[in-house]
Amino acid sequence: MFFNTLVTTEDLAAHLDDPNWVILDCRFTLTDTEAGRQAYAKAHIPGARYAHLDEDLAAPVGETTGRHPLPDPRVLAEKLSAWGVGVNKQVVVYDDSYGAMAVRLWWVMRWLGHPGVALLDGGYPKWLREKRPVNADIPAPHKAACACLPEPSQIVTADEVLRASQTGEQLIIDARPDRRFSGEFEPLDPVAGHVPGAINWPFDENLDVDGTFLPPEALRENYQALLKGKPTWQAIHMCGSGVTACHNILAMEIAGLPGSRLYPGSWSEWITDPARPVATGDVA
Repeated sequence: MFFNTLVTTEDLAAHLDDPNWVILDCRFTLTDTEAGRQAYAKAHIPGARYAHLDEDLAAPVGETTGRHPLPDPRVLAEKLSAWGVGVNKQVVVYDDSYGAMAVRLWWVMRWLGHPGVALLDGGYPKWLREKRPVNADIPAPHKAACACLPEPSQIVTADEVLRASQTGEQLIIDARPDRRFSGEFEPLDPVAGHVPGAINWPFDENLDVDGTFLPPEALRENYQALLKGKPTWQAIHMCGSGVTACHNILAMEIAGLPGSRLYPGSWSEWITDPARPVATGDVA
């Protein structure tokens, strides 16, 4: 049986020497793109390999893309295979930002068709607080064969988001902090604001005070209140570049509300076309 949403620090600690478990470190800082790799080189969970958001989990940025376009599926599958990810392996992803970065790898692996991938609940900070082992060793190569069957139904395009914005038939959920959503503060993108009609649900609303995810019942109550009776497939998730939006997708999966979809380009892609509308201010 695979873990496919969350895995606890206790469960991971019990499988550190399990050859059927693969650990991937996804620590990354948007304002210092080498910080995560440097932190990994100093210390990481034993056996973990490093996945870089820009280099491994995204394609090169283009004039009409967001800041983190989806990677080429074949290129990503080759990297995952070289890291030892096979179809029968349990994969655990983690970061030091309560899942904000690692959820990207959780989502893209599921998009590729790999069922056994889970986020380490509480991440590296919880692992360290519990004084669990770390080291700086680089794991030996271990070739496997990762699934590469990308599922297009999990993705929403900018045109679909535009229709949703105009009709209100689908719910657009933006995972950015409220000040970025409102346009009051924008540290990363050249245009501030949000897609008209979108609602704001910052990803950290999914977390308890200790940085672990809220219980499934609490998450379910929150997201059902947002959905207001809409089926989960009508929920479209976005953020700045399609990364933290995956946190809300994971939260819905934990809540037993599967089937919501991702707008991978998100806000940073949306604003590359000046014809697309932009709203500012809070949503009532």
